[in-house]
Amino acid sequence: MADSSALKVLEPIKIPKVADTVFEELHQQILSLELPPGTKVSEIEVAKALGISRQPVRDAFFRLSQLGFLLIRPQRATVISKISEQAVLRAKFMRIALELACWKAAMSVISDAQVDDLELLLKEQAKAVSANDLKGFHSLDDDLHRRICEIAGHEYAWSFIREQKAHMDRVRFISLTIGAAQRAYDDHIELLYILRARDHTRLEPILNEHLGRIELTLAQIREEKPEYFQ
Repeated sequence: MADSSALKVLEPIKIPKVADTVFEELHQQILSLELPPGTKVSEIEVAKALGISRQPVRDAFFRLSQLGFLLIRPQRATVISKISEQAVLRAKFMRIALELACWKAAMSVISDAQVDDLELLLKEQAKAVSANDLKGFHSLDDDLHRRICEIAGHEYAWSFIREQKAHMDRVRFISLTIGAAQRAYDDHIELLYILRARDHTRLEPILNEHLGRIELTLAQIREEKPEYFQ
């Protein structure tokens, strides 16, 4: 039998790979529509802008294409994929199923002190809404939902939710420009009230409405910006 002791010299890679950094930057620009659907992107131009070689950019492009955000066509320009209505609705279904389970689990174990901490987060959300800081609110919105998964003891679920909901995020970000941030913030206030009261009967309908509103928003945005959609 081969001696496996040589494996002991291997150490976990703690420093993020360049390709990971490129992926995260492009991923965020796509979700926030800094790179709108249909935009042409080039490995050469991205590599030059970042001062790196083309290989990590190529790796990042491949990961984005696997997630459905880049359309890589041989001998033709690579473009940011248009929004798939089917992918958005599929992501909505999976997000509601997972988050409902997490919110229910969190309600069973959450302390008043943890609700207090979440209310401090909502104060930051209120500031972002008042300042029309859409990117800031989007990030704080995610923070709230991530913390619920952590309180529930299912923090691993957030990684899956985050990946799946990415197809919703482009629609969500557009919706923030038409008043959705205030509606989402109002929902968060009600959800925290329900958590503090441990009101199991109201949780599911309110959370379904909160996360399911994306379907109505989708129809409105598709009508206003048809060029963004497949």
